[in-house]
Order: sequence, then C-alpha cells, then structure tokens
Amino acid sequence: MTEEPGRREDLDVARLQRRLADFAARRNWQHYHTPKNLVAALSVEASELVEIFQWLTPEESSRVMDDPGTAHRVTDEVADVLAYLLQLCEVLGIDVLAALDAKIDRNEGRFPAPGAE
Repeated sequence: MTEEPGRREDLDVARLQRRLADFAARRNWQHYHTPKNLVAALSVEASELVEIFQWLTPEESSRVMDDPGTAHRVTDEVADVLAYLLQLCEVLGIDVLAALDAKIDRNEGRFPAPGAE
C-alpha cells in the first residue's frame, strides 16, 4: 500500500524541505529564495500570525482554536512561518532539529530549574 503524500506517518523535516524545494523549483522561484528574502517573508508571515491575536485578551487567545474559522487562519499562518523557516534553514545549511536541540541544552544551563542541583 502506498502512503498518500502529506500523511502524518510520512512526514519529517527533510521530506518537507524537499517538497518545498521541489515546489519552488517547478515554478522557477529558487532565485527569489535568498536568505534576505526568506527572512523578510518569515517576518511577514509571523506578523500575520500576530495580527490574529493582536487585540485578544489572554483568555480569548487561549480559546482561539475553538472557532473553526480562526483556527484555520492560525493553522495556515503557522504553516507559512514554518515553511519559510525550513526554506531558510535549507538555504543556509542549518539542521533545524539539531539547532533547536543545542539551543535547549544551552538554555537548560543558562536557566536551571528551581531546586536543580
């Protein structure tokens, strides 16, 4: 049995980066995907995510996924942010999971939990 593209069991960072690169290549967009342009696009998409939450109270923001229309917008913007971040990492040769793992290690050293020995 062949897995459908995009099925949860079939997803990993490298596969998603390949899909994004293939998508851009089929449209001849690679020349636009410079680090500067990708960072700018990432910032724009993050701002679009912020816009959804901008005037919500903390309580409203905690329930944002309860409304299907708003939940769809949040999910789309999160996907856009992640897509541009993954493309940026691909262009710069950054292993995003290794970078996050190393950052968590540094933060654990910088911000020890209360009572930690």
